Amino acid sequence: MELETFRYDNKIVRMFFIATVFWGIVGFLVGLTIALQLPFPGLNLSAGTAFGRLRPLHTNAVIFAFVGNGMFVGYYYMIQRLLKARNYSDLLSRIHFWGWQLIIVAAAVTLLAGYTTSKEYAELEWPVDIAIAAVWVIWGINMLGTILKRREKHLYVAIWFFIATVVTVAVLHIGNSIEIPVSFLKSYPVYAGVQDALVQWWYGHNAVAFFLTTPILGLMYYYLPKAANRPVYSYKLSIIHFWALIFIYIWAGPHHLLYSPTPGWTQSLGTVFSIMLLAPSWGGMLNGLLTLRGAWDRVREDPVLKFMVVAVTAYGMATFEGPTLALKNVNALSHYTDWTIAHVHVGALGWNGFLLFGMLYWLAPRLYRTKLYSIKLANWHFWIGTLGILFYVVPMYWGGILQGLMWKQFTPDGMLLYPNFLETVLQVKPMYLMRIVGGTLYLAGACIMVYNVFKTIKQGSFLPEEEAQAPPLRALHNKEEKTYWGHKWLESRPLQFTLLTTVAILIGTVVENVPVFVVESNIPTIASVKPYTPLELEGRDIYIREGCVGCHSQMIRPFRSETERYGEYSKAGEYVYDHPFLWGSKRTGPDLQRVGGKYPDAWHYNHMNDPRSMSPGSIMPSYPWLLTNTLDYSSLPDKISAMRSVGVPYEDGYEAKAAKELKAQAMKHVAALKEAGIETSWDKEIIALIAYLQRLGTDIKPK
Repeated sequence: MELETFRYDNKIVRMFFIATVFWGIVGFLVGLTIALQLPFPGLNLSAGTAFGRLRPLHTNAVIFAFVGNGMFVGYYYMIQRLLKARNYSDLLSRIHFWGWQLIIVAAAVTLLAGYTTSKEYAELEWPVDIAIAAVWVIWGINMLGTILKRREKHLYVAIWFFIATVVTVAVLHIGNSIEIPVSFLKSYPVYAGVQDALVQWWYGHNAVAFFLTTPILGLMYYYLPKAANRPVYSYKLSIIHFWALIFIYIWAGPHHLLYSPTPGWTQSLGTVFSIMLLAPSWGGMLNGLLTLRGAWDRVREDPVLKFMVVAVTAYGMATFEGPTLALKNVNALSHYTDWTIAHVHVGALGWNGFLLFGMLYWLAPRLYRTKLYSIKLANWHFWIGTLGILFYVVPMYWGGILQGLMWKQFTPDGMLLYPNFLETVLQVKPMYLMRIVGGTLYLAGACIMVYNVFKTIKQGSFLPEEEAQAPPLRALHNKEEKTYWGHKWLESRPLQFTLLTTVAILIGTVVENVPVFVVESNIPTIASVKPYTPLELEGRDIYIREGCVGCHSQMIRPFRSETERYGEYSKAGEYVYDHPFLWGSKRTGPDLQRVGGKYPDAWHYNHMNDPRSMSPGSIMPSYPWLLTNTLDYSSLPDKISAMRSVGVPYEDGYEAKAAKELKAQAMKHVAALKEAGIETSWDKEIIALIAYLQRLGTDIKPK
């Protein structure tokens, strides 16, 4: 049989390798910084380094910079060897790399500057969103081209997961990022309130599924058997794992919205499919762990396998906990607490981080044709990192359960036992201090890896072009062999495979989302709910800019403990003009949905300047710049026009008088502050923010 000689491109692997290590340290360092800022609010030194702006930078750095670059490292190395073909285009590979790095830098700059949509894992503004879509399509074209020029007839299981990743992330990103630009770095989503919440958590949950899970499973299916020198435990189980996972996962998003104003049927579907998700998830975990049968002696000696075993175990733990948290009775306790933070970090630190660490340790000696510099240092990294995970997640579990229980406690007389929300915050402060220890250990372990990898590189010699030989695909087709049917047939036809994958993920997408947009009864309206005034709209944008939604929810669940503490539970019709929705995912501070009129303007003014002057012991950062920054409302007419285009009923021509109304309302707040002895001018940002806060929850007045 004729053989073709070709070369694997290792340079693109090296480029993503270095980026992964660099952005990993950056992401962990920013995470440690915000962990320090919670118990020590004085570390919020400026607007650009405040918790509200650093938190989305941390999540984006870890997810898209560290894990994103890590999965591209693993992909570019394994895809060429699995398909016995060089990447379709070296140019597209380089555009992919540099485009992705520029997106990361743009994300860091814009988020620190306060340009954010506030939507979880989708905070980046519209120009960056377009760049993400373009770079993602470039990667997809390069992948498809490589598959079509392959010299291996059947696609290995790892490639299935990357096909699902490319297709689904494109659908999710585009679907969730449809927005109306106001200016170069400001936009409003076309969805509002309940609809926006459903689309966002269809995206948010499946960003975890198809960015942090399916590609990492693809890496597991290649690098774990390679490191163990064992075949995958079960081919049939991998088939069941793949198709069940991608079909079921896409339905589970609404479990983030239990007890919310979203339609009850969507919540029920989310819960049911979340419970079903346990089966394929654990099927994948068992397929990974059982691959090591007969190799457990090596696990004790090989740090690569140690990292991978803990990673797969963490995947199993996180995917058991996810369906558990989707149960309504458990969610009633866990939602808005640090329990969710612990759950997320089991996946991020354990599953994603440790699997990538193991892969990097395995790849470095092979890329540089040498041995790992120090097995001992790699083992030190493993144990320090494992302790870091435990010191992180255990206090967060403890603190989360404590929060949930304290929020719900009543006295024998039927009164809230802890009516002051701050009491619950002070009780979890020691857990925040323990989390800092865990984050420090995890970062220290990663720094050990940097040194170990650097020394490995220094002692080796990089091979940029690795020569290989394989027969062409036509030779495999011409060779007499038995005819395959079923899944084997599908594996040899990538276009049909991709089409079937797309259908599998679109079924749940359509069934759960479309009815909420086309059936009016799913989103009842309330006549008394009116659009925001120009000043309130500007104040809401400042609230979004400062990342307040990261600590404060604006959605009250129908529990007695919440209605006693905050007021009437939230209704779907209250949010019909909210572009974007701001329900939040975590309560480090109290819910604000009914805060309007609860405190005088002077209280809000002093609270933003120095929270501890109003709430002794508060861990909220100060926002003194809001008192001095001049409100820029030059784009107000464009904001009004954009809002009208997405359905907010501002009258025609309202743009011409919006600024006049803004000033008139601002002067009323200035007068109220003057009565309390506070002198300020009407055009300060604090005035707009106060106007927004005083509006919240005042549209409905329950008896």
